Formats: sequence, C-alpha cells, structure tokens
Amino acid sequence: MKSNVGGTDRVIRIVLGIVLLVVAYLWLSGALAIIAYVVGAIALITGLAGWCALYTVFGINTCKAPSPPPPPPPPMS
Repeated sequence: MKSNVGGTDRVIRIVLGIVLLVVAYLWLSGALAIIAYVVGAIALITGLAGWCALYTVFGINTCKAPSPPPPPPPPMS
C-alpha cells in the first residue's frame, strides 16, 4: 500500500482517534459509544498506517509530492 495520508492529516487523525476512544470509554454509553469507538478506531488506525481506503477510492492524496533528485554535478575538465 502506498501512503496517501500526509503528516498533518496523520496527526489530526491520531489525536482525534484517541480523543474519541477516551470520550466513548469515560462519558458515553449505548449506540453513541459504539459509534464513537468505531470512528475513533478507524481514525487512529488510518493515522498510524498512513493509508486511507476512502482516499484511494476518491483519488485524494495529502502526502507531499516527493522532490525530484538533484541534478548530477557537471563533469570536471
């Protein structure tokens, strides 16, 4: 799998995932807790893995484009 989740996106997903999991554990119950657990787990996993299936489906890529290699030095005479 090629990474399609950029650095800032990854940090936001990881933080959001942890927050949702903690909130679901401490303050929510019932169906709302289950939804928060699922969304939090998906956000955390995609943030840690650096790959999102929905980004692939929609052709989104938040990774920075790799910079081209520097040109070779000129030949010495």
